[in-house]
Amino acid sequence: MNLTDLSREPFCYLTTTGRVTGKAHEIEIWFALSGGTVYLMNGDSKFDAGHADWVRNLRKQARVSLRISDHVFEAPARIVTDGDEDALARRLLLAKYATPERPLTEWGQTALPVAIELQP
Repeated sequence: MNLTDLSREPFCYLTTTGRVTGKAHEIEIWFALSGGTVYLMNGDSKFDAGHADWVRNLRKQARVSLRISDHVFEAPARIVTDGDEDALARRLLLAKYATPERPLTEWGQTALPVAIELQP
C-alpha cells in the first residue's frame, strides 16, 4: 500500500463510536494526508467548529476507524492544538479541495482540525 496513492482519493470514511449509544457511526469526509497523518476538519457557516457528532464522539472515544479506498485503519484521533500543525492541516485541505469558484475561505480559517495517526 502506498499512502501517496491513497492521498489522491476524493474522500474517506470515518467511523466513530457514539458517545451516548456506543454504536458505530460512519461519515464520508474530505481528508488530506501528510506522511502517516490524516487531517480532517469540521465546521462551516452552518455548524460551529467542533460541534459535529463525529468530533463529539471522538472526544469521548479517540479510537476510530478510517477507510480510504479499500484500506482500513484503526487509529487514535486527536484535536490538533499545535499552531504549526494546525496551519499545515488547513493548508493541505485547502490545497486539495479549494477552487477559484469555491475558495472555502471561511472553512479554511474557522474549521476545527483533527489528526489521525495511521499505523501500519
